[in-house]
Amino acid sequence: MRLQRNRELVYYRFPQIPDPPVVHGIFTRLGGASGPPWDSLNLGGTVGDDPKAVRENLERLLSAVGGTQSQLAQVKQVHSAEVVKVDRPIDDWDEADAMITSSPGILLLMRFADCVPILYYDQDNRAVGIAHAGWQGTLKGIAKQVVLEMEHHFGTDPGNLFAGIGPSIGPDHYQVGSDVRQLAEEVFGDRAQEVLIENGDDVKLDLWRANQINLEDVGVGKIDVSGICTGCHLDHWYSHRAEHGKTGRFAAVIGIS
Repeated sequence: MRLQRNRELVYYRFPQIPDPPVVHGIFTRLGGASGPPWDSLNLGGTVGDDPKAVRENLERLLSAVGGTQSQLAQVKQVHSAEVVKVDRPIDDWDEADAMITSSPGILLLMRFADCVPILYYDQDNRAVGIAHAGWQGTLKGIAKQVVLEMEHHFGTDPGNLFAGIGPSIGPDHYQVGSDVRQLAEEVFGDRAQEVLIENGDDVKLDLWRANQINLEDVGVGKIDVSGICTGCHLDHWYSHRAEHGKTGRFAAVIGIS
């Protein structure tokens, strides 16, 4: 990933996604208006932060990518495998954890605080997508479902599709219980040892590798894993787990200009 700055805002972009024609960024927590413990570019409106600060943060983010609120498409993230095809800005928030579009001028925006942001770019068909993959969405196959929906709606060839796995909780910080371990074993079968890191009774889940496997399984030919752990870098990222739930949400955005 490539570091970008816009005044006090700091965000990352995948160099494989060209700008133009695609606008995108995964924004750190830096450069916003929120006070502790949400400092400072909190985009979460349900975590106890001052709504005025959250609105100001959104305006700053949109200004950095040259967008406006009238272009936004957002959903209510519920840890599902639901994908919404977007052809207009969304103000009536559907329950879903991914969005796709081939319509210029729409900005797909999602929020994160340990879950995995996945950005998609289909150069051949000028289409993009974004997914929110926590452990539930990962094991439900949200990463795969986005690819299948892009194939169906846009004629995407997975072999030519780029998928970027952004900053999220890394395997060093993501301890899980026996219930998650069992589900991971059921989903990944013989490859479960690639996503579960076991040390006696201590079991950790590698969300990066799990989503990479999911993408590979449906033939995605170009995958970039950022390898940035939100739990390790609290100066740049919000981490629900590392900050014991008292934190904000960072945002990722993508659209066709």
